[in-house]
Amino acid sequence: MTALPYIPRQHTADRAPVAGPRIEDHGLLGDQKGSALVRRDGTVVWLCMPRFNSPAVFTSLLGTEEHGFWQVAPASLMDGTAVPASSRRYVGNTLVLETTWVCDTGTATVRDFMVPGGGAPRLVRIVTGATGKVTMRSLLRARPGYGRTVPRITALDRRHAIDLPENEEARLWLDADAHVRVEGADLVSDFTVADGETVAFGLSRREGVDSPPPVPVDDALLQFTLEFWEAWAARCTYTGPDREAVVRSLLTLAGLIYAPTGAIVAAPTTSLPEEIGGTRNFDYRFGWLRDGAFAASALRRYGYLRETFAWAMWAAQAVSSASRLQIMFGVGGETELPERELNWLPGYEGSTPVRIGNAAADQLQVDVYGELAVEFHELALADSSWAGRLGSLVVALATELEQVWDRPDSGIWEMRGPERCFTHSRMMAWATFDRAVRTIEAGHADGPLDRFRALREKIHSEVCEQSYDSDLNSFTQSYGARELDASLLHGLLAGFLPADDKRFIGTVEAVQRELGTDDGFLLRYRTHGDEVGPDGFAGREGRFLICTGWLAEALAEIGRPDDARTVLDSLLAIRNGLGLLAEEYDPATGRQLGNFPQAFSHIAHLGATAKTASPEACGTPEPAGAKS
Repeated sequence: MTALPYIPRQHTADRAPVAGPRIEDHGLLGDQKGSALVRRDGTVVWLCMPRFNSPAVFTSLLGTEEHGFWQVAPASLMDGTAVPASSRRYVGNTLVLETTWVCDTGTATVRDFMVPGGGAPRLVRIVTGATGKVTMRSLLRARPGYGRTVPRITALDRRHAIDLPENEEARLWLDADAHVRVEGADLVSDFTVADGETVAFGLSRREGVDSPPPVPVDDALLQFTLEFWEAWAARCTYTGPDREAVVRSLLTLAGLIYAPTGAIVAAPTTSLPEEIGGTRNFDYRFGWLRDGAFAASALRRYGYLRETFAWAMWAAQAVSSASRLQIMFGVGGETELPERELNWLPGYEGSTPVRIGNAAADQLQVDVYGELAVEFHELALADSSWAGRLGSLVVALATELEQVWDRPDSGIWEMRGPERCFTHSRMMAWATFDRAVRTIEAGHADGPLDRFRALREKIHSEVCEQSYDSDLNSFTQSYGARELDASLLHGLLAGFLPADDKRFIGTVEAVQRELGTDDGFLLRYRTHGDEVGPDGFAGREGRFLICTGWLAEALAEIGRPDDARTVLDSLLAIRNGLGLLAEEYDPATGRQLGNFPQAFSHIAHLGATAKTASPEACGTPEPAGAKS
């Protein structure tokens, strides 16, 4: 079968043309267990269920149509006639994605969603005629195992079963209101919708090859999904400017929560490149403790204490199951995340290798202790009924950190070059002992108070002596270095110095000057182009968006609220039409880069908004035990 034509986005004259869809040309679907990405032309190009890191069934995002996809669109589009989608949006405050086509013969919409809650994981696509008559086509090409396998398909009445070679005890089931025919290893349906008519498709995954899921009632599933997300969004306590954008970022974070355990994944994708054609391609479908702490902080600030405490309990259990503080886990708490390359996939726009698993799980990253300690401490302040349990966790973190805080590590950016004494890591080690001291002083836990106080003072003095460069009037990336790093902003925001300290102000100004760009964003650090840099990689990368959020927060802290708002506006301006952000941004091509959507980037937006809004804007969160 010939490959389906893709109608590329229009690009302005100052942007380089792109052969295929941009990373930001996708919408996110999720059920708080797995995820899918839908392209502008109605094609699902990425689907992982029942879990975020399950082997993808559709993988054309990282390859070609031969690696699996599911397109539902006007037949004229698939036949080569240019009928691009006229519009797309999320329906209200939900993760139900609506795509509309206005054709010569009429108008049709497709509503795509994954069903949250219990039951069989299910992706539903409902086609509705709005005006006239539109001939539509559904073409489903399942290729399990990240596009490697052509599956066996079995027709059973009006249902079709798709075998999953990686799991002989499970199947995918396609249900449809229209006739579906088998063409080779594809499932194809041609149908027409008139005004008010609907045709629904449901793709479910079910354990047990002889036990198909119940036939779905698609209207009921749609209504349930709409009500689920609207109710979730209604709990947001924020009342300040740009509330719609805030709710969308919060919903994006909600879509990255693995509800069965409370884990939060960094992103729902793997190997979307930080540089087109480059090698900085990694699997982000796991629960980083650091990323989770940042996400939990954002959720807490905007009223979502239940989700925050669920994450904290997952993190506590995961940490207790490991022999040392592993920096990331599977969403079920798995500790083994071996990294391997899928050499049969050509990668997004030729960006290889495509990786699954993540070798950074074995790194020492000292800062993670601090990110956990800071968030556990803040949670205890938010709900005193949890103070004792969380306090004991803070003290346990500080106790373990005593053994490793002075070791060189790989740092927040997971450098794959030589380990160093990163300043940010030392600042967060200071934060760990600082929160442990405060916890013990408040009576929320017992611990060696004098010893922790002494370590807190020792680390603070060492950082100021070894990392502060008086000529630059700034702290530097690591001890004895001259390079700067945007993570310094985060370390300072954790309370290492008061905001009126000249070293705080000097570091903010130096980072903005040396790592800032004309378009208002920040690099995280300077890369070395074609040479392999200290991070272990050659090549360049885009503007790292969480760093831009930190800059906005830091500018607000040092009394420059107008500048902070300008930076925040730059961040808001590059969201796609659905309000989504990838990990990085390349202003030269006007496109997003990296895994998508990225929790870090939405956390950046939420953190900067909270810092620049009035103190009352975020409101008072509900108690963690409250029921919806």
